[in-house]
Amino acid sequence: MSRIIPKNIRIIENDQEAINAAYQVADFALEGRNERDQKRSLPFAEVDLFSQKGLSGIRIPKQYGGACVSNKTLAHVFRIINKADSSLGQIPQNQFGLLNIVNSVGTEEQKQFIFNEILNGKRLANGGPERNTKNTATISTQISNENGRYFIDGERFYSTGSSFADWLAIKAIHPEGHTVLAIVDRYSAGVEVVDDWNGFGQRTTSSGTVKLKHVEVDPFLILDDRILQEKPSVRGSFSQLLQVAIDVGIAEAAFDDTLTAIHKARPIIDSGVAKASQEHYTLQEVGKLNITLDAAILLLDEAAEYLDELEAKESITAEEAAKASIIVAEAKIYANDAALQISEKLLELGGSRSSLRQHNLDQHWRNARVHTLHDPIRWKLHALGDYYLNHKLPAKHAWI
Repeated sequence: MSRIIPKNIRIIENDQEAINAAYQVADFALEGRNERDQKRSLPFAEVDLFSQKGLSGIRIPKQYGGACVSNKTLAHVFRIINKADSSLGQIPQNQFGLLNIVNSVGTEEQKQFIFNEILNGKRLANGGPERNTKNTATISTQISNENGRYFIDGERFYSTGSSFADWLAIKAIHPEGHTVLAIVDRYSAGVEVVDDWNGFGQRTTSSGTVKLKHVEVDPFLILDDRILQEKPSVRGSFSQLLQVAIDVGIAEAAFDDTLTAIHKARPIIDSGVAKASQEHYTLQEVGKLNITLDAAILLLDEAAEYLDELEAKESITAEEAAKASIIVAEAKIYANDAALQISEKLLELGGSRSSLRQHNLDQHWRNARVHTLHDPIRWKLHALGDYYLNHKLPAKHAWI
């Protein structure tokens, strides 16, 4: 049985409406965040509100009925949501990346249909990489052609948001031998979504397993993503921009909680001050954390603005696409450090009481540590060095 999609889906018309809606969703999400995290309770109501407020379609081009908000606004929306609940905030990021691919490689008919369905409330999630393969790009999932009907077989993991989705986007090998992106009805016979994600952070993202057993696929919803390799694009930098915004949102939440925790903490007995907020070393640490966070936000905004510049052009060069990846990589490095350092210092500066389970302050570090594992910054630093020293353009994929 398919999900009943509410009829009162809002259509956002501009950037300010998107930001306002994000704050409304964030306020609602924050109320139950700690309980959901501790009980691993999936945020169905929160995801529904995200859809109902119209946020799912804010990057759909205007000619298809969307607001096509700027990349800078999109990054701001993700910061707002992830500051409230980074598990919730991670769930829609794949949909935005996938819709960006649809806009790049889809036919006019495919774009009209898919975008219209999203604006009317349908949700799209990814069937993530496969387990136990040589690398994340290795694909064994196959599509077969049986008398003109197409069927898909395979198993995927890291399928973020799959429990909330109406469609699952699955990379598979086409009968003709090339890679395609198949959009599968999540409620089709043979589809099994298993919420078996058990990471210590990002606990309620539904990033588990998707099993596909001879699932019929509408050939109209099979997209040939080879087109992405034929011309320069910002596919990777756009996808990574959202990852940066997630980390910055976590860092912002951790910083706010750090300030609160310090005001509740007792000063070290040797400090000679009446309040923990007056300790000299604490003041120094908070100053450092504030600078790190401000720099991460500024680099995120700078990266988003550059993507907006490129989007205004009819076409971009390989050099411009590479520069976009480099600028976003620089932002990702600072966001990584801000999220991890601030969330760790929160516990140190907040003192022993900050470790009590009822406060759930460790969630920021757990979420930051798990999310930043997706795209390790050691390879972004490598890409930066190779780019500036040897003018080597970064690889073209979703992770740079």
